[in-house]
Amino acid sequence: MNNALATIAACVLLASCQQVPRPETTTDAAGNTLTQWPVPAAAGSAQPDLSLAPDGRLLLSWIKPYDKSRHALQYTTFDRQGQWQWTPKTIAVGASMVVNWADTPHVAATADGTIWAHWLQKTRGEDGGAAYDVIVTHSVDDGLTWSAPVRAHDDGKAVEHGFVSFWPAARDRLGMAWLDGRNTGGAHAAHAAHDGGNGTAEGAGMMSLRAATIDTASRIADAVEVDPSVCDCCGTDVAVTARGPLLVYRDRTDNEIRDIHATRLEGDAWRASRVVHADGWKIAACPVNGPAVAAAGDNAVVAWYSAAGDMPKVQLAYSVDAGDTFAAPVQVDAGEAVQGRVDVALDAKQAWVAWLREDAAGQSLWLARYAPDLSRELSRTQVAKLQGRGRATGFPKLAARDGEAFVVWTDVAAGVPQLHGMRIAPPR
Repeated sequence: MNNALATIAACVLLASCQQVPRPETTTDAAGNTLTQWPVPAAAGSAQPDLSLAPDGRLLLSWIKPYDKSRHALQYTTFDRQGQWQWTPKTIAVGASMVVNWADTPHVAATADGTIWAHWLQKTRGEDGGAAYDVIVTHSVDDGLTWSAPVRAHDDGKAVEHGFVSFWPAARDRLGMAWLDGRNTGGAHAAHAAHDGGNGTAEGAGMMSLRAATIDTASRIADAVEVDPSVCDCCGTDVAVTARGPLLVYRDRTDNEIRDIHATRLEGDAWRASRVVHADGWKIAACPVNGPAVAAAGDNAVVAWYSAAGDMPKVQLAYSVDAGDTFAAPVQVDAGEAVQGRVDVALDAKQAWVAWLREDAAGQSLWLARYAPDLSRELSRTQVAKLQGRGRATGFPKLAARDGEAFVVWTDVAAGVPQLHGMRIAPPR
């Protein structure tokens, strides 16, 4: 074989003659190793979701423009060997898909290998305003085909439904919780919360929190109202404890106290909710800033944003009894720059919390690491400085696997959103 043929053969063997730049790696003052984690989402992608599958894969989803009038929900997986398993697969495409900076789709897996996804689909509100439904689908062949989409709820009302959380209800069954506007008296009343109002029109009821399960035959079961009065547009979250799924959300009292509550599913009934901590935040509007929860066995950690007393802050609270009680919160960050938009993860060695700040210099994404019981802070680091500002950067997502943290976030450059990722490994 001559030199030219040998060179060609070597290039074919290596799949490319071009050098592929290695992800940039840095080490912070606490010894954490931060490695860029390039995600295979095209320019224009935003609204990420990140979850850990029972087999150890990380599932990442996002929304991107498909054409001039439609958007596509896509996903891919990151395996235990540190590789993206395939080019992105499309779950759904539609002109009526809701694209919202805070109320985003989710993707999850159950132990039987089924991949589940949801998105929000616009409908015409009863009063002519915006309304949307929670649409669920699943795949039993790693995303090659998807089931016919179904609504998570059966109220048949053209009102707002959203801010969904997923959990594995069984080996082949998915649990779902969502905010449900069937009692609000119309989409316009609920939608007012997004525009700074309290989301309630005269004579209308409150936004409620509901839950149900769905199986691989797309049968909805176990539908129940969990709480009749909750904050209109703050996200929900669920973590599975040794005693059952622990659901966290922002409650709403008659006198507009909107603190974080937790409830656990025991058998086929949800316990009466309990406040995680009585911040006493009185606000006659929705802050669009929900809590996050992570669990390992009976231990659970909840992270949330509050501005009680006109002081924005991010807090963490720890439970040793699967959410029955919580210790006094740890203040992670405070001050006018604190935006919240938290996520949290927990493993045997540490608890991780991610949040956003924004000041005159711009937005920044932060990650703090605590002892699992929150008894001491182990490190904090600025993961990224963002070009985007305000709502355009959405909510960062966080997952923990094998002692590492994985963070995905949206940034915006020249008006175009783009997903970015980082892997953070603590010192050994």
